[in-house]
Amino acid sequence: MRVSEVEYTGAVPVDGYGPGFFRVGGEVVEGPVLLTATGRKPWAGLADIEPLRALVGDVDVLFIGTGDALRPIDPALQSGLEQAGMGVELMASPTAARTFNVLLGEGRRVAVAMMPVGAVGS
Repeated sequence: MRVSEVEYTGAVPVDGYGPGFFRVGGEVVEGPVLLTATGRKPWAGLADIEPLRALVGDVDVLFIGTGDALRPIDPALQSGLEQAGMGVELMASPTAARTFNVLLGEGRRVAVAMMPVGAVGS
């Protein structure tokens, strides 16, 4: 089997994660993180909905990582984003990071908003 390295053409993938942090493009980011194909955006966590709404029109699918395990989010947020034309997929943060990286490598218009694993409340 031949394994080839993924080209992200300027986009920054999730390199890794640990208790309370993510590693993005070689940089450690503590706490929640919001990433698009154009880079990292300010985001304070699941209650911070405006940065997610600002992605409408620029992103086809938003992956929301809810920490260590899949947890529900505010149904009004999810339905509002979906009604505006953005797909929203909830998953555990490790799964969200992997899925984001794969679709980012394909050049898709995706974003990921993730709560850290192993943190209080995750």
